Amino acid sequence: MRRVLVVLCVTQITSWGVLYYAFPVLAPSIAADTGWPVSTITAAFSLGLVVAALVGIPAGRWLDRVGPRRLMTTGSVLAVPAVLAIAFAGSLPMFFAGWVVAGVAMAGVLYPPAFAALTRWWGPRRVTALTALTLLAGLSSTIFAPLTATLLAHLGWRHTYLVLLAVLAAITIPAHLFGLRGRWPEPEPARHAEHVDHDPEAIARSRPFVLLVIALGLGAFTAFAVVVNQVPLLIERGLSTSTAAWALGLGGLGQVLGRLGYGRLAAATSVRTRGVVILALSAAATALLGLLPGPAVLLVAAAMLAGAARGVFTLLQATAISDRWGATHYGRLNGLLSAPAMFATALAPWAGAALASAFGGYPMLFCLLAAVAVVAAALIAGTALPQPRRAGSGR
Repeated sequence: MRRVLVVLCVTQITSWGVLYYAFPVLAPSIAADTGWPVSTITAAFSLGLVVAALVGIPAGRWLDRVGPRRLMTTGSVLAVPAVLAIAFAGSLPMFFAGWVVAGVAMAGVLYPPAFAALTRWWGPRRVTALTALTLLAGLSSTIFAPLTATLLAHLGWRHTYLVLLAVLAAITIPAHLFGLRGRWPEPEPARHAEHVDHDPEAIARSRPFVLLVIALGLGAFTAFAVVVNQVPLLIERGLSTSTAAWALGLGGLGQVLGRLGYGRLAAATSVRTRGVVILALSAAATALLGLLPGPAVLLVAAAMLAGAARGVFTLLQATAISDRWGATHYGRLNGLLSAPAMFATALAPWAGAALASAFGGYPMLFCLLAAVAVVAAALIAGTALPQPRRAGSGR
C-alpha cells in the first residue's frame, strides 16, 4: 500500500497548505482590502474548524463502512465552491458561508480520514506510515506559506486564492479518486491493542475514552496556543521579530525530529506511559518558554523542545484509538476523539491572545498553558484499560 501513502502525503501537503496555512498569510490583506476586522475574519476561519470537528463525527462512521476514497474525493470537490465563495465574498455573510463549506471539506481531506486510511491499510505497520505522513505533511507550511506570499505580492488575495484552488483541485481530486482505489480491507487483528472489537457505543461512554478525549483536547489547546503566541512572547523577551520567527521555524525542525523518534518511544513504552511522557514534555517545554528570561539561545532551544513535543503529540493523537481498541471502529471513534481537539485548535488563537492581555503579558500565559498540559498528562494516566480476565481465573 505504498501507493496510498504516497497519495496521502501529496494530498495532505496540498490540502493543509490551501485550506489552512494560506489563511494566516492572507488575513492581513483581506482585512486591508475589505475593511473587515482581522478578529472577525479569524472568527470565520475558526468557524470552519468547528464545522470540520462536527462533520468529522459522522464522516468517521461513513469511512469505517466504505473506506476513504469517496469521503476524501467528496471533500476535495467541496473545497472548490468553498474557496470560490471565500475568494469572491463581497460581504461578511458570504465570507462566513464560504468557511462553513470549507469546514465540511476539511473534515474530508485533512488528518483524521488520512490517519484512518493508513491505520486500516497498513495494519501493524501503521506507526511507520503515520510517521512518514506527518513528517511530509509538516512541509505544508514550508511550501505554501512562501508560495502564498509570492502570489499575494503579484495577484492580490482574491486571485491568490483562485490560483491555490486550481492547485488543490488539480492535485487532490484525481489523487483521491484514482489513488485510493482498491478493496477496503478488514481491520487487522490488533495483537498489540489493549482491547479489541468492543461495541463502539460502549467504548465512547467508557471512563478511559472520556478521559482520553479531555486529555487530548487540553493537549491540543496547549500546543496550538503555544504556536500562535510564541513569536509575541519571544519579542516581549527582547528578541527581534526576525529572531523570533527563526525560533518558530526551528521549532518546526524540532517537530520533525520528535516524529522521527516516535517509533522508538512507542516500542519502549506502554500506551499510557508514552501519553504521560509526551504531555509532560509539552508541559516542561511550555514552562521553560514562560520562565526563561533569556538568553536567546536558551529560548530557541526551548522552542525546539516545544516543537518536538508538538510533533510527537500529533502521532499520539493518530495512534490513541488503535493502540487501545484496535482498528475496527477507528474512523467512528477517532471522529469523536478529534472533535474536541479541533474545537481547542479553533479556540486557541483567540483565547491565548485574550489571556495574555488579561495577564498583562505572555510569560504568565505560557505558565498557565504549562499547567493545562500537566492536567492533561494526569488525565491520560487514567486511560489504561482493565485487562480481560482469563478463563478460570476467577476468585
